Amino acid sequence: MDISCEHFGRCGGCKYLDIPYEQELDIKKNALIETLSDYGYLVKTLHLAPHITGYRNKMELAFGDEGKNGRLALGMRKQRNFYEVATPEHCVLICDDFKRIIMYVLEYFRNSGEAFYHRKRHIGALRHLVLRRGEFTGEILLNLSTTSTLATPLEPLVEGLCSLELDGKIVGILHSMNDGVADAVKNENVKLLHGRDYYNEEICGLKFKVSAFSFFQTNSAGAEKLYDIVKNYAGEHSSPLQTQSALAYDLYCGTGTITQILSPHFEKVLGIELVEDAIKAAKDNARLNNITNCHFYAGDVQAVIKEHAAIPDVVVVDPPRDGLHPKALPLIIELGAPWLVYVACKPKSLARDLDLLVAASYTVEKIEGMDMFPRTPHVEAVALLKGKPQ
Repeated sequence: MDISCEHFGRCGGCKYLDIPYEQELDIKKNALIETLSDYGYLVKTLHLAPHITGYRNKMELAFGDEGKNGRLALGMRKQRNFYEVATPEHCVLICDDFKRIIMYVLEYFRNSGEAFYHRKRHIGALRHLVLRRGEFTGEILLNLSTTSTLATPLEPLVEGLCSLELDGKIVGILHSMNDGVADAVKNENVKLLHGRDYYNEEICGLKFKVSAFSFFQTNSAGAEKLYDIVKNYAGEHSSPLQTQSALAYDLYCGTGTITQILSPHFEKVLGIELVEDAIKAAKDNARLNNITNCHFYAGDVQAVIKEHAAIPDVVVVDPPRDGLHPKALPLIIELGAPWLVYVACKPKSLARDLDLLVAASYTVEKIEGMDMFPRTPHVEAVALLKGKPQ
């Protein structure tokens, strides 16, 4: 097979670029079954990704060097290497617009002589470039992360970027400054250089305003298929058990995507998320879509659950990669919801949490896999659990 990326095997992005996609799916499904161990027999389906190339709507790229020649580079960090990065001008995971923007930014700073931030010596200014895109809207948002020692003027960079010939459109350019030693893009000291600080996306017929630092699925077309699974699982069990109104909780709700997708099936849906910017965006999104039965709360899941102790018909959880917080899981169990839908981006965490939920009298009804990240080893899973009758 012709491998179209010269960095394959050195960059940490792809793993299965050298085999047919059908073989990759077999490997992933078997790995999912093995990871879930006691529950693997329930995995009947691994849904195919709508696109296997150019699907990523977010890239967090690092500045570094190319190695021996020391020339400035911008891209993905190479495996087992602290400073060398692989410039993704031929990357199969990102769209052509991202590639054009990356190469323009890289050449601009190469010509300026600006140095990348050296994580050991703590010198240099260039840290990261974060690109986000609405796959269905074509809107693009950039965030350049540097230290406060940046000497290169950014006005010409902004003008050049806005004049690029792109399939989509740049709607916002941000500059965030971080003088800390941590290798992270922080939501601090952010300046708007052009346009606005969010982009728009459309998922499952709904419109979403996505801010620069809020969570949103990195594969928009794949997310539609993933959310269809969640909607079907939750919607099947939205009818009130007695006379109370149908109620759902969406925990770790991000910008409220799942919350709003569930809204037609429930009289009321509560979305809970730690990141305040994401909750603000979720409320804006609900207004944008004229949805009035979704209510959003910012804070620790465990704290907000305590404040809203009503028993929901369905709880949907879409936690971070490490799974449910040890303090949140007992509270979720105490809610006594008849049905629980667990969306997992790390099946190993799901397997651990399933053991704890089953020990608390839940039973696992079914599990479906979703290949959200083709050519990489990552796969998502959605599990439906039934609670013990009250």
